Amino acid sequence: MPADPLPIIDIDKCTGCHLCVDLCPTHALAQIDDKAYLSEPDLCTYCMLCEDVCPESAIALPFLIVLAKPSSKRDSDS
Repeated sequence: MPADPLPIIDIDKCTGCHLCVDLCPTHALAQIDDKAYLSEPDLCTYCMLCEDVCPESAIALPFLIVLAKPSSKRDSDS
């Protein structure tokens, strides 16, 4: 898995409707051969608009879950 999670586009599901490309606020997506493509991964802010708007559920944004060590209330009361 990359250091920063990025949208995953299933080109077999993508119908090339262009909705995700049109709505991407950072212009990280492009259309190549009638399929959505993450052309500028460094511009992606993981806003989730592309995943939300895709009528074919062709875009998935995997989440990296990081569990932080809970602070102990006893430690702060000392």
